[in-house]
Amino acid sequence: MTLAADTREAVRRHPFLFDALRAGVVNYSAAARFLDVDGETDAVVAALRRFAEDLPDYERPGTNPPVNMQSGLGEGDPADALLAVGDLALVPDEGSLTAITAGGDADAAALRQVLGRLETAAVPIEAAAVGGGSLVVVVGRREGPDAVRAVEDALAE
Repeated sequence: MTLAADTREAVRRHPFLFDALRAGVVNYSAAARFLDVDGETDAVVAALRRFAEDLPDYERPGTNPPVNMQSGLGEGDPADALLAVGDLALVPDEGSLTAITAGGDADAAALRQVLGRLETAAVPIEAAAVGGGSLVVVVGRREGPDAVRAVEDALAE
């Protein structure tokens, strides 16, 4: 592969850097050192700049959908589940977990934004899913209020 192709592949392995390139908020020299692509730093910087020019502009996902909180989730019958992943089915009134839900046009990009925001807010995530325009993130009961604020912030325009 060429240095440019190696650089693009290295960026794709780090979605945060991909988004930063799209948003135009990258220190190219620092990014080149971080990626550790074989080649001179100046050449990698040039490859990063060219790659960034070809990327679509960054747009925050979502259209500020309504965010709700539902406490009391726990394991139960999959037929009644608010969220089911593998063998885990979380249903209302069965436990101490809290679901944060957002409707509207939530998609995988919105979920990615939400998960990143929850990570930076140090909110542990028990489960998460997106589908049919809805998004759900499950956290511990005590983390519920912080999670609502983080999800609202992540989905705000």
